[in-house]
Amino acid sequence: MKWIELDGSRGEGGGQILRTALSLSMITGIPFAIERIRAGRRKPGLLRQHLTAVQAAAAVCGAEVEGAVAGSQRLRFKPGPVRGGDYRHAIGSAGSCTLVLQTVLPALWFADGPSTLRVSGGTHNPAAPPADFLIRSWQPLMQRMGVTLDIQLLRHGFYPAGGGEVLASTAPVAAWQPLHLNARGDLRRQAAVGVVAGVPAEVAKREMQRAASQLGVLDEELRVLPSNEGPGNVLLVVLDYPEVTEVFSAFGERGVPAETVADRAARETRLFRDSGVPVGEHLADQLLLPMALAGQGSFTTHVLSSHLQTNCKVIEEFLPVRFAIEESEKGVSVSLLCTDAMTAERQDISVLADISG
Repeated sequence: MKWIELDGSRGEGGGQILRTALSLSMITGIPFAIERIRAGRRKPGLLRQHLTAVQAAAAVCGAEVEGAVAGSQRLRFKPGPVRGGDYRHAIGSAGSCTLVLQTVLPALWFADGPSTLRVSGGTHNPAAPPADFLIRSWQPLMQRMGVTLDIQLLRHGFYPAGGGEVLASTAPVAAWQPLHLNARGDLRRQAAVGVVAGVPAEVAKREMQRAASQLGVLDEELRVLPSNEGPGNVLLVVLDYPEVTEVFSAFGERGVPAETVADRAARETRLFRDSGVPVGEHLADQLLLPMALAGQGSFTTHVLSSHLQTNCKVIEEFLPVRFAIEESEKGVSVSLLCTDAMTAERQDISVLADISG
């Protein structure tokens, strides 16, 4: 049996290499071995959230796994068939629930029936997309591509305590639809969402006011949570366009003024808004895999990140596709190219079984 060999330190060298490999191994049935996992990070190897992603992946496909221990820089993963069902996983720290979801959900789109996936841990931390991003930005685009998906934020969990919980319901995809995001249309609405738990509401109000001074008129949404869901504070800025909704965030820290937090969120928001492109840097990374599964698609972003380039390379290891990346004054254009091994029928998800066979 063919095994794919991966170097976990390649490119941006983070956990995304492992997560993408897990998703595609489950979907294609191709086993993989990865070495030097997160070798360049301050704490190399598998952390709790990565272990949870591995364990969750193994649970839905009955995989044979070697090396799934804390700190391991080597892993071997041999998948079985993906099974629908009700799954529950606890990270046990503030490690990201959203990254675990995004690892397992693509495989469940090829399962033998509907599924629910409940993950507890961190829902809002600086090192991963917050749950609001998945719900407001990523989920609508997946639904447009033909995915049945409902993500609910049951409880917030902030760094370092965690304790949050998300619940996703999904089902096998009947027919994939291509996604082309090369224009966004005129801005319909921009909003600031100030979230506090165990932190004075005044902090969030100051953040939203400061963001408005930087970005113009913002609809304001104050979310005051029970103190036992904190302490925690995040400012979210939401830009709603006809074709896409983008969400930017900045997190409060002890000793950091509310105004500084707001400036961070406003700076990233303004960079995207002024670029004129439809897809922000982080959303771009998260569209690559679904686009490859659909068999066609394209988007324009404003940053050619190492993260994006590395993710493209991992996807190309598992699927007979190639990504064309072109930089111009208008931004960075990313398009999916099918190889000779992938015909027009590739759009039908049943073809994936032939690829893995």
